[in-house]
Amino acid sequence: MKLKIQNLSKTYKNGVKALDNLNLEIGTGMFGLLGPNGAGKSSLMRTIATLQKPDSGSIEFDGINVLQDQDALRKVLGYLPQDFGVYPNMSAESLLDYFARLKGVGNAKERKAIVSKVLEITNLEEARYKSVSGYSGGMKQRFGIAQLLLNDPKLIIVDEPTAGLDPAERHRFLNVLREIGTNHVVIFSTHIVDDVNELCHEMAILNGGKILQRSTPKEAEAQLEGKIWSKVIEREELEATEAKYQVLSSKYNQENKLTVRICSSEQPDSSFEAAKPQLEDVYFVALKKD
Repeated sequence: MKLKIQNLSKTYKNGVKALDNLNLEIGTGMFGLLGPNGAGKSSLMRTIATLQKPDSGSIEFDGINVLQDQDALRKVLGYLPQDFGVYPNMSAESLLDYFARLKGVGNAKERKAIVSKVLEITNLEEARYKSVSGYSGGMKQRFGIAQLLLNDPKLIIVDEPTAGLDPAERHRFLNVLREIGTNHVVIFSTHIVDDVNELCHEMAILNGGKILQRSTPKEAEAQLEGKIWSKVIEREELEATEAKYQVLSSKYNQENKLTVRICSSEQPDSSFEAAKPQLEDVYFVALKKD
């Protein structure tokens, strides 16, 4: 299975160019689409999910011409948008049974089996009789995955799914995605670098509606080997340091000083130490080159 996007462009009525002649191929497994807010990630997800039409370009998935045969794509699509919506006062089991009916599963015995399976996959079995409206944020996101799995989709799209989750909920949610990612084409859209690093075998960095970089996380880090340097500075030195060097990031340590990381093909001066490249460095280098 493969998703193939060619020359995709979309400009909104307010003049914002959300997608700019975008080209991308995605195969089976977890694929991370990494970019800042406003980069065009949600526009791309909505376009793939047939919720909006592009101005030009083509999308093909597993032999389906997505833009010409939207119904065929929807039959094999599972989509979890950034805002999944408001839940009625129904138990998870009852609501999933209702969604399964909407997706065409008419046989009651078959629906019961499917609902039980997706509850097990998403670790919601013990909460199956609880009202979804009373779920925590992380449980609601896992319920979102449960409902999209009801039709056994081949293509799964999740848009900013861990935003706002606490560390424990985020960990549980990522484990669920990791479980389903091996046998599906899963596009994981996020601005959180750690999510991609933990979860995805392949990735792309998107900004301004363009793909800036396409690789695996390990390959991307390897490309910066010998080019990342770090130094601890006082807070008041930051502005001067940024003026002199390409500062990628700056973080406070326990002494309330700043550790700055910069990208340079050579050691800037003897006060800088070589640092092991991280995916966050890759991300900031790509954005600064754009």
